[in-house]
Amino acid sequence: MWSAVCVITLGVLLSRAQAFLPVGTKGNTHVTITKNAVMKKINEVCKAEAVSAGRTFNPTDFYSHSNWVELGNKKTYPNLLRRDLTIDNVAAPNMATCRDCASGTCPNQLTSTILRRKKLTSGYINLTSSNKPKGKCSHGGATDLSSKQMPRGGISKDELLSHNAELHKAAVALATQASVELLDNIVAAVGNQEYLRFMGITRSVILCFVIDTTGSMADDIAEAKRVAHNIIDSKKGTPDEPSEYILVPFNDPDFGPVIRTTDPNKMKAEISKLGAVGGGDTPEMCMSGLQLALTAAPTSSEIYVFTDAPAKDTHLEKTVFALIASTKSTVNFFKTSGTRSRRSTGSSDFELYSNLALASGGQAIRVSKAELPKATDIIIDTSTSALVTILQRARKTGSVESFSFLLDSSLSKVTAYITGDSLKFTLKSPSGVSQSNSVASGSLAKIQTVGNLWRLQFNSATETGLWTINMDSKAAYNIKVTGQSPITFVYNFVEEFKGPHPGFAVIEGRPQTGLPTKLLLTATSQKGAEALTVKEIALVEVSGSQVVDGKIQEMGGGDFLVSVDKIPAGEFVVMMKGEEKASSSKFQRQSTTQMSLSKITVKATVDSTLVPGESFKLPFTVKTSGKSGTYTISARNDKGFPLVYSTSVSLVTGVSAAGTVVVKPPANTESGTDITLTIAAEAPGGFDSNYAILHLTVLAKVTDFTPPVCEITGVNSACPSDCTKSNWDVAFNITDGNGTGIENIFIQEGKGSLTQKTVVEGGITVVKGNFTSSCCSPNVTISIVDKEGNVGKCTHSIEEEEEEEEGEENKEGGLAFRLFLSLQAWIKP
Repeated sequence: MWSAVCVITLGVLLSRAQAFLPVGTKGNTHVTITKNAVMKKINEVCKAEAVSAGRTFNPTDFYSHSNWVELGNKKTYPNLLRRDLTIDNVAAPNMATCRDCASGTCPNQLTSTILRRKKLTSGYINLTSSNKPKGKCSHGGATDLSSKQMPRGGISKDELLSHNAELHKAAVALATQASVELLDNIVAAVGNQEYLRFMGITRSVILCFVIDTTGSMADDIAEAKRVAHNIIDSKKGTPDEPSEYILVPFNDPDFGPVIRTTDPNKMKAEISKLGAVGGGDTPEMCMSGLQLALTAAPTSSEIYVFTDAPAKDTHLEKTVFALIASTKSTVNFFKTSGTRSRRSTGSSDFELYSNLALASGGQAIRVSKAELPKATDIIIDTSTSALVTILQRARKTGSVESFSFLLDSSLSKVTAYITGDSLKFTLKSPSGVSQSNSVASGSLAKIQTVGNLWRLQFNSATETGLWTINMDSKAAYNIKVTGQSPITFVYNFVEEFKGPHPGFAVIEGRPQTGLPTKLLLTATSQKGAEALTVKEIALVEVSGSQVVDGKIQEMGGGDFLVSVDKIPAGEFVVMMKGEEKASSSKFQRQSTTQMSLSKITVKATVDSTLVPGESFKLPFTVKTSGKSGTYTISARNDKGFPLVYSTSVSLVTGVSAAGTVVVKPPANTESGTDITLTIAAEAPGGFDSNYAILHLTVLAKVTDFTPPVCEITGVNSACPSDCTKSNWDVAFNITDGNGTGIENIFIQEGKGSLTQKTVVEGGITVVKGNFTSSCCSPNVTISIVDKEGNVGKCTHSIEEEEEEEEGEENKEGGLAFRLFLSLQAWIKP
């Protein structure tokens, strides 16, 4: 049932693309639309819709860049997103469209002919010269050199200026409405729950298990099943109830498929189906299973991996590291040791899991199979929508060192995790009370140890202020302190771009070495960002001691643009410190995913979709500020589709080199399949690397772009004043003409019952439907989706009927009243 419109739109949403941030304080149409529609990704959605319809423009741009508003149009232009409808009445190439405006501030400089004949046009833009066709409008603005050529000026309504205020507001309103209409169609096509999940505005807890199913894993699978059932049953109906469940099995040589569902009972059934079979050779396809999970799960997910063997597919190591950095997901490993000597692993085999966990901000826990049930409490701890990280540090060698962190009044369920061998530590409160690791249940925390994990559950009446963990270890260790709180932040590294609408675009991959770095950070709290005072944003080395403070520029709405002149040399995370205004409680938060710099940049752009059975060429560029030489190129995708590319490229310092990856989805690939492609470049010797991650969509060619037609044939709405005592109903007929046929009919808005039957009348298939509802529920919208995802609707409101009837009565009453007044005036002495 997926149409070009729906599939590409969802592909963009799943691509984790970000809208740009404009430079300056003046309102920009793109940003205003985003705020009005409460969707940060509307621009990307609209662009995808335009591409699917064979257009090359952004529909939201249409209203600010064309003369649609100047022509007096008060409604959106439906032809933009329908390939079966043409963009009509366009001004001819030789027709003059604008009058000269020497000041550049004319409110409407369209020619009288354009206005009278309602001809559609837009403004030319030229950033390098003043050339443009004779008599044509310009876009306008300081960077548009064509606006200095006759006719001067411009018709852009992107920014709110004194001379275009009304036109700008009208363009914003129409573009916002067009975006809402587009998103409304997506809701109709995929349903409310899927839509909320795609847009990232549903419950954020995702339960994602990656499980080794080899013969010796029977006990581990049983424990994973127990934990999953416990979470499902205990969190049902709470804010922490998972919104989605993902399961990825693996062994050798198989891995997958990805099993994902929003139904908790189906998750129980799927995990119960897992069986521990086979075995023999030790390594398993763990990285392949983890790759599938990272590409399937939403960003910032918690992923839990169960295995008792090392990874066989270590060639995917850099791909997995790149996916972790891109998705900001946290990976936790439960590595058990069994009785089979051939499956027992040494510290070197465990190192990969430990490095991946550290990079993601997760834990690598090594326990015996008998101890596993004690270690899985961490899954319960982290399966919450309000999880925040307060402190994260690592040391690669033993040390005697103190780590301080702030606990604020908004925090609850504070827990610290320390992993390592031969550890000694002491926890100290702000008031000076101490508890050593040898005290299992003390005045500060309950301390549990299993395998290489120490878990410290802080007592519920946790003191606010500066806490300290004093470490005394002879071996490597990791520390992480978490809690539950509404105070948190998200961030992205960004780079500035120029042009008619300068701003900042999100950097894909690692930031570049040797250049000042900027990041866009958004702070949130239960009472909004205005309830917080952000005082410090810094980059903190996880395995070192360097802390680099950033220069903070407040952008409004909880957004902060942070400039950092010097980046830490090692792996780092982002730290935010501040104060909650109402309580004056000082807080501290850290990101979990480690980042680092690279001298290499890899850039690629996807501007179209893939077709089953056809080769797709994806160009990319690689550049280095490091040494010249031969750099290794690797490309991977999560679907295992065939890839053709050159495995190396010769780079000269500061000069870009081009390459191409050819992807060919099999002919039987299901339309709507999403592919995650990772392109990585590695310097000679393997000391530096960077990557680009792209999200592609496979889409079968679509010929049906016409939505089903719904016609209301009758309404029975005689409702009494007491709405609880009666019902109303509406009858309707649905047809799809020569289309692909009806796939789904459902109630998008309203409460009631829907019945339907299919008949053939005069050779035409007609669905006859009837909706019945209580008079207390006066509105209904019936959505009809055909097999290509085109959406038609029937909408009715008995309230509007009453308003129309009242309106007629008011007209009659008003006439009678005026006649009465006239008569009274006539007979007045």
